[in-house]
Amino acid sequence: MKATVHLDTQHHVGPIDRRVFSGFLEHLGRAVYEGVYDPGNPRSDEQGFRQDVLEALRPLGMATVRYPGGNFVSCYDWKDGIGPLESRAARPDYAWRTIESNQFGTDQFMAWSRQLDTEPMMAVNLGTGNTADAAALLEYCNLPGGTYWADQRTRHGNAEPYGAKLWCLGNEMDGPWQAGHVPAAVYAQRAWQAGQMMKGLDPTIETVACGSSHRNMRTYLEWDREVLEYCWDHVDYISAHRYSENRRDDSAWYLAEGLEIDRTLEDYAGLLNYVRGVKKSGKRVYLSFDEWNVWYRARDGDGHWQTAPHLLEEVYNLEDALVCAQYLTSFLRRADVLKIACMAQIVNVIAPILTRPEGLLRQSIYYPFALLSRYAHGRSLTPVIHGPTYQAGDRGEAPVLDAAASYDEETGQTAIFLINRSQGEELTVEIDLADRRFAGAGTVDLLGGGDVKAANSWEDPHRVVPVQGSAALTEENRLRVRVPAPGLAVVRATVAG
Repeated sequence: MKATVHLDTQHHVGPIDRRVFSGFLEHLGRAVYEGVYDPGNPRSDEQGFRQDVLEALRPLGMATVRYPGGNFVSCYDWKDGIGPLESRAARPDYAWRTIESNQFGTDQFMAWSRQLDTEPMMAVNLGTGNTADAAALLEYCNLPGGTYWADQRTRHGNAEPYGAKLWCLGNEMDGPWQAGHVPAAVYAQRAWQAGQMMKGLDPTIETVACGSSHRNMRTYLEWDREVLEYCWDHVDYISAHRYSENRRDDSAWYLAEGLEIDRTLEDYAGLLNYVRGVKKSGKRVYLSFDEWNVWYRARDGDGHWQTAPHLLEEVYNLEDALVCAQYLTSFLRRADVLKIACMAQIVNVIAPILTRPEGLLRQSIYYPFALLSRYAHGRSLTPVIHGPTYQAGDRGEAPVLDAAASYDEETGQTAIFLINRSQGEELTVEIDLADRRFAGAGTVDLLGGGDVKAANSWEDPHRVVPVQGSAALTEENRLRVRVPAPGLAVVRATVAG
């Protein structure tokens, strides 16, 4: 099969915000304890942070990490997680029916974030918490001193403010499962009040209002509209969440998941423009897709009142990795609307990395994130694709090829991300750059080919890993590359003037 991708460096949707390559750490299962934090483990430092986990996370280049939840945050009192470790009380966690030891809290997260060289994205409790609690946490994190909570931070050994700039105003408050769930009108009032007070304390912060937790919610978009119309002048982002699944075990259907991701982004683009028009506002509010991943096998979230139980430890295969790649290509193509996106999560819980006391395993979904995060820089180009289609079940005709591209004018580097959804036939793709010339054939990384169910395991950790490919430069100055079936190709080349 053959396909062509047409690009022009002047045809783009704007700069790529590095925060689309971000992560999420929740107090859930073994994400924190035995994940990023494991005191006494020989792989941990004196603060208890697993150094092998940090080393594995660094190539993902996560610009921000969202914390501490997730469903967990809606019944969490952040004050339980500060002060001397020996004085911290254990608490029951309503969200996942576990016992939270509170040995890892705000100060530990900030210290861990510094080691990872990532920015914190803090979430406040607007479920069972209130505006005063949210403002107190902001004071603790960002104010320089001379007030009660800022001085408490100094007493705990951190005189310098943390300067957290991104703040989520609650989590999934549209969901009946959420502690403190309320209708949209009530949540909008809570978010407005908290956001206004928090920005009054620190005008430099940005806030994220809760949008719909899934596209299948009965109140999808209506909830978001009501929240946006009420809070427009006091928030900077609206959140969207999505978890993909293949319960029907239909790989042809599942590999067309990008069509649904695209549609969600189109929904929000339309909604944001609509509310901006209704408000007659010169301001723009953007999208924060701050939970996304594949999740459908390990669904039992009942911790049976244990501390750090094994929960939601999904094992990922090749088709899951290619769906994750489609999230990222969709995000790049809508760089005009989407500014933040967080893979949920980062360690053990629906994560690219699994740990044991003696080591860790990189799962298949680790690699597309690492490749796109490393090479997508500059502007997001608008690809025009000509190629075959295939029947994707009740999703109808789907393009075999999914593609996104970036161009960095400062370095002259372009990167093209190609996903072949076919399970049986390699795809030869020609890349045409209309207004420039490729200076050479560049380099190629390939992921995939063969069994869509192939997965990395502790016994075979390198079954699904990138390999080096190649591209050819045609007489017409097109790049020609072969994309495995199914698979991902990442092509990088220098562009001449």
